[in-house]
Amino acid sequence: MHGTQKIGANGHLYIGGIDTSELAREFGTPLYVYDTALIKEKIKAFKDAFAKYRQINWQVAYASKAFSTLAMIQLVRDSGLSLDVVSGGELYTALKAGFPPEKIHFHGNNKSEDELSLALDVKIGAIIADNFNELDLLERMCARRKQKMAVLLRVTPGVEAHTHEFIMTGHDDSKFGFNLDNGMAEKAVNFALRAEHLELKGIHCHIGSQIFETEGFVQAIRTICRYADQWKNELGFQMGVLNVGGGFGIKYTENDHPLAVKQYIDQIVRTVEEECGNHALPVPEIWVEPGRSIVGEAGTTLYTIGSSKDIPGIRKYLAVDGGMADNIRPALYQAKYDAIVATRADEAADETVTISGKCCESGDILIKEASVPRTCENGDLLAVFCTGAYGYSMASHYNRLTLPAVVFVENGEASLVVRRETYADLIRLDLPLKTLSAHD
Repeated sequence: MHGTQKIGANGHLYIGGIDTSELAREFGTPLYVYDTALIKEKIKAFKDAFAKYRQINWQVAYASKAFSTLAMIQLVRDSGLSLDVVSGGELYTALKAGFPPEKIHFHGNNKSEDELSLALDVKIGAIIADNFNELDLLERMCARRKQKMAVLLRVTPGVEAHTHEFIMTGHDDSKFGFNLDNGMAEKAVNFALRAEHLELKGIHCHIGSQIFETEGFVQAIRTICRYADQWKNELGFQMGVLNVGGGFGIKYTENDHPLAVKQYIDQIVRTVEEECGNHALPVPEIWVEPGRSIVGEAGTTLYTIGSSKDIPGIRKYLAVDGGMADNIRPALYQAKYDAIVATRADEAADETVTISGKCCESGDILIKEASVPRTCENGDLLAVFCTGAYGYSMASHYNRLTLPAVVFVENGEASLVVRRETYADLIRLDLPLKTLSAHD
């Protein structure tokens, strides 16, 4: 159980003081349910972890790719955090949510000219530059506009986080950033320093996701500070900002053992101070980018159980009314989740089943081995925990399934923040086939 989740006297799962069966009845399933009290608690943990370090400047920027809607961005805005976006669509959402542009950072390894134009138009706080094409394009665009833009350079420090290969990003063979060891990063620093319209603020790295230890951050910081010392002496570069990214792990299942937020931040700050001392560098402003660690555990997906298939001696399947279209992570990189039957939460989970989705794919398996009561039947409600990050944001229309609704719950109140799609929504942008002229 996470946050405000509890089992009521009626044997049902409650979130935010509301019976999940009531949520399903009112809003339908599949349904993304967010415990906003837990989101606020996670945000506070990051702010509190930094607050005791009065000798440093810092920023916590929510990585909106984890979950981005108007309501979520407004919640982040009201908390006082900064914001990371990775596309024009995320930037547009942030602006429509009233997020201050000067507190927005723009990531991405292939930003288009239109996306950069929007960022320059609204004067966002910083662009995290990823490659030479982007640096050159950004300098030319700023020159035409007679405008300056703050940039950070994303580097790959050669650190391999202990996580799935699809979400490792700090190793040398990565599509992201400027490599340190082969000289690309030094050339990028030199270019940005010489560019008339770019203000080089600092360095960024992100070593991966679902990280359960601090050693990867320590090694990345040591490597970057060593190069920053070299660039200070050879190029005159002063690292005003060191952004160590995100990737802080969360507890998806009982086998996951993430550190407390305070442990990550304490080690990051200590290492930055030690390494800057070792190299006679001024301590830079420290930025972090939590996404999953803010919203992941706060999200629960509710499904209605439908058909079942029992294969004696092999397995029993229980199918739900969603699947890989609303949660691609199990199929994409074997992500694991825990679940309970929300309408029988007080009954013994004495049977092992496989939870399958309704998409026409053999790989549409949400949970390979889930424990449920033997009494579980068609129409019962299944709650899959910790789906708050990369569920809604990676959802698709595969098999022409409509996207689920999203509900925020807190203190016994539910607020619909994304309405459920209709079949009419599915074809809203479709155009009928025009009659083609016959040609001899």
